[in-house]
Amino acid sequence: MKSVGVNDQSGVAEARRSATDLAQRSGFTDTDKGKLALIATELSTNLVKHGSGGEILVGTYEDNESQGIEIIALDKGAGMSNVAACLEDGYSTAGTAGHGLGSVIRQSHFVDIGSWPGIGTAVLARVAPGKPAAVKPPSSPTWGGVSIPKAGEEVCGDAWSVSSSGDVRTLLVADGLGHGPEAAEASVEAVRLFHRYGGHTVTNLIDYVHGGLRATRGAAVSIARFDPSIKKIVFSGVGNVAGMTIVAGETKRMVSMPGTAGFNARKIQAFDYPFERGLLVLYSDGLASSWTTDRYSNLAALHPSLIAAILYRDFTRNRDDATVLVAKW
Repeated sequence: MKSVGVNDQSGVAEARRSATDLAQRSGFTDTDKGKLALIATELSTNLVKHGSGGEILVGTYEDNESQGIEIIALDKGAGMSNVAACLEDGYSTAGTAGHGLGSVIRQSHFVDIGSWPGIGTAVLARVAPGKPAAVKPPSSPTWGGVSIPKAGEEVCGDAWSVSSSGDVRTLLVADGLGHGPEAAEASVEAVRLFHRYGGHTVTNLIDYVHGGLRATRGAAVSIARFDPSIKKIVFSGVGNVAGMTIVAGETKRMVSMPGTAGFNARKIQAFDYPFERGLLVLYSDGLASSWTTDRYSNLAALHPSLIAAILYRDFTRNRDDATVLVAKW
């Protein structure tokens, strides 16, 4: 995803340009490009007016519901005490006409908002080509993630992916050693191997990825698989891509083995974790190693992409690539 800092009107223009450029490369019609331009403009303008500046993330998405482009607005401003009221046309706290979020909703295929007083606001807006505007929750289960390059880099050295087989879902996050194009090459290769050998057990899958990355600079890799029929997650990791479950506000961290896939993975081991419903989170070391979700009331009700973006906003180290992948059951 591309990150655009928005603190003034130049940031608003850059956010709009990033959205329309991606739409052009993705083959969007002029109508859908216009929708994205308006969404990017309204969301980034709101960051300047209400959030004392913030960040816009722009990227493509694909899940069981649709595929298209998503725009996420993040700020650490005052937050909203009444999200429902802020969605109504004519409501404003900045002396404007109050049409911003209403316009975003009308142009989007899907919108979700998370906001807490004193913490900030996060807005997710998606445009799926040819689909009418429809603000409705996606069918469960679902997933979403953000992957942001280190400041100054054009490409992200991390990558994530999800595969499904019936009701069984498998997630991967790979963090190429270092950052930049060579790190990206390693993580992209990890994704390719993940799908090529997807039918294998989690430990064998990690082993195949480890062997296949020998021609690259290597990566930290973690894989988690949830099978609802046996109500457990199988997790295996090499290196510092962390995993955790969040169930009813309780966080449980998973065990990853030391090493680097492609170089020195001396012991590949999987661990089982009882799980029936809740959130599964995988994240690279671009996020702080220790954090909790205690201060976010009702976080699990949000779309996984928005949850991932909020965790990125509040816990990124700001000195490395950062990736967060969230799955929800």
